[in-house]
Amino acid sequence: MLRIVLIFAITAIGILIWANPKSLMSSPGFEPGTLRLEDMTWPEVHAAIEAGYRTAIIPTGGTEQNGPHAILGKHNYVVAHTSDRIARTLGHTLIAPVIAYVPEGEYGPNPTGHMKWPGTLTLPEPVFEQVLEATVHSLATHGFNEILLLGDSGGNQRAQANVAASLNHNFAEEGITIRHVSDYYGNNGQATYLLQNGFAEAEIGDHAGLRDTSELQFTHPAGIHTETTPVPPKYVAGHSGRPDLATRSLGEIMIQFKIDAALAQISLMRAAAP
Repeated sequence: MLRIVLIFAITAIGILIWANPKSLMSSPGFEPGTLRLEDMTWPEVHAAIEAGYRTAIIPTGGTEQNGPHAILGKHNYVVAHTSDRIARTLGHTLIAPVIAYVPEGEYGPNPTGHMKWPGTLTLPEPVFEQVLEATVHSLATHGFNEILLLGDSGGNQRAQANVAASLNHNFAEEGITIRHVSDYYGNNGQATYLLQNGFAEAEIGDHAGLRDTSELQFTHPAGIHTETTPVPPKYVAGHSGRPDLATRSLGEIMIQFKIDAALAQISLMRAAAP
């Protein structure tokens, strides 16, 4: 008899939680087990928002060629790592899924940019802006009032700046702010550090070179393929600089520069807000 009563009680509690998750999960002290929306249930997201998690990061990466040594998803692994650490430092911040489809060049019979290499996936810039806008609107609908655009690739920056400027105008009276965190990518101090520590500009490079390869070694070592497939004669390798000089320890330093630059800029943006 006691066993039947216990089973009934447990079942009843389960039904109550399912029917009204807020009753047990929306206390001010609620802390989600993860900060990534894709790894949470909707009641967990609801509870987090009720507990003050009102900032969201939209990380943008890319699917692009990175030379014969680094995988196409390099940016996605890097920005997944950095966004998590930034969110944990900021506190009360959740993270949207990484947007892996970004502007990479023109497709068709005469491709441009990274689209010259197999495997790269691209979006026209206006479409990418629409994806960003829809993601921002989705988050705003559910109660997030500060949305951070964090782009790990150069081709993402202009669209992010445009979307932030446009939507900030639209959301001005609703208390919702969109911030394009540009210093994370464009003003993070990495190059200066490397030059001051004995690396030449030609060694650093600007794509899939010393910095990018080191970052990937630190965040996702399996993304570096040491046994590379030969490059067909119709292609060039697709990278610049000296990726062979990359190290995991250097990657850790490069990643920290990005994180510190983002956090400093967010702090300044918040302080300057009316």
